[in-house]
Amino acid sequence: MKRVFLIVLDSFGIGEEPDADKFGDVGSNTIASCATSQYFDMPNMAKMGLFNIDGVTVGEKVGSPEAMIARMREKSMGKDTTIGHWEIAGMVSPKPMPTYPNGFPKEVIEEFENRTGRKAIVNATYSGTKVINDYGDEHVKTGALIVYTSADSVFQIAAHEEVVPLEQLYEYCKIAREILQGEHGVGRVIARPFLGESGNYYRTPHRHDFSLIPPKDTMLNILKNAGKDVLSVGKIYDIFAGSGITDYVYTESNEDGINKTLNWMDRDFNGICFTNLVDFDMLYGHRRDVDGYAKALAYFDERLPELVSKLGDDDCIMITADHGCDPAFTKTTDHTREYIPFICYGKNIKPVNMGTRETFADIGATVLDLLGVEGKLDGTSMM
Repeated sequence: MKRVFLIVLDSFGIGEEPDADKFGDVGSNTIASCATSQYFDMPNMAKMGLFNIDGVTVGEKVGSPEAMIARMREKSMGKDTTIGHWEIAGMVSPKPMPTYPNGFPKEVIEEFENRTGRKAIVNATYSGTKVINDYGDEHVKTGALIVYTSADSVFQIAAHEEVVPLEQLYEYCKIAREILQGEHGVGRVIARPFLGESGNYYRTPHRHDFSLIPPKDTMLNILKNAGKDVLSVGKIYDIFAGSGITDYVYTESNEDGINKTLNWMDRDFNGICFTNLVDFDMLYGHRRDVDGYAKALAYFDERLPELVSKLGDDDCIMITADHGCDPAFTKTTDHTREYIPFICYGKNIKPVNMGTRETFADIGATVLDLLGVEGKLDGTSMM
C-alpha cells in the first residue's frame, strides 16, 4: 500500500461500552440518537457496511459490505480527544489524565496569573458558549482571562480577539502548557477566542489546542522514522503536539477539512494523511443538537464518493471516530464512553467483518502493516 487516508469523524460513537457505568454513560449511543432525526441519511457508508458493524441497531444492513468493517473498543482509561487519538495511533493510556471538576488548584492559577500578568476569572467547569455569555462583559471591561474546564482533561482560556490578540492568547496557552506538566499534566490547553458584543458573543474558528507530547512513539513517529510522509489535516497536529508529523494544515470546518483532504489526495506522497473532522463533536455533540449532528453526517456521506474517486490502486481510506458524544444524552453535555466504527475501503482491501476489537490501537497496527513498516504498538493488525 502506498497511501492511507485515515479520517476521524470526531465523536461518532456507535453504542455504550461495557464499562460505560464507570463514566456515567449508560444508555449513550451517538449513532442511534442521530438516526432519530429526519436528516439522518448515510447511503454510501451503508454500502461500505456501517450498519453491519457489531452492535449497530439502526440503518439497513447490506448483504455484501464493500469494505472491511469492525467495532473498536477503547482500552484506555478515558473518553477524551487526546487519549482517543493516541490509542488510534497505537498507544493505550492505562491511567486517566487529570480532571478538575472543582476548578484548578490555587497554586496553578496563581502561577498562571503571575506569568501572564493578567487575572484569571471563573476557574470552574463550564459550557464554552455559556461562559463567554456570562463572563464576556467582565473580560472585555477588565482584560481578565476566562479560564474554565470540562469533564475532559482540559485547561481552556477564552478571550475576545479585540481585547487579547490571537498570537498573545496562543502565547498565554503556551505558558499554561509549561505549567501544566506532571501531576497537573492535562491532556490539552485550549485557546477559545471569541468576538461579538454584550449579549451576542460568539466563538471564532481560531481555536488552537496545545497537547502533551505522547509519552512514547505512536504510529506517526514510527512512520516518520521509516521515511514515510505523515500528513495531518485539522487538529491532528495539535493533538500529537506535532510529534511524528511531517506536514500539516489546519481547518475551519468539516467542509474545509474534506476539501483539504481532497487537495492532498492530488499530492504524490508515500505514507498517511490523518484527518480530523471536529464539527460533529464541537458544534453538535456537546451542544446536544441531534438534527445538526445528523445533517453533518449526511453531508460527510454525500462527499464520501469524491474521496473514494481519488483513491489510487495502492491507496485505502479508513473512517473511524475517537469517542462518543451522544447529542441526545441529557445527563451531561460531555463525551460519552462508546465503541467506535472502523471502515477500511480500497481496491486491495478484502471486505470482511472483523467483529469487535479490544482496542483502538489495532487501527495503528493495521496502518503500519498496510504501509509495510515494522514497529511495536499496543494493538494487533487486522490484516
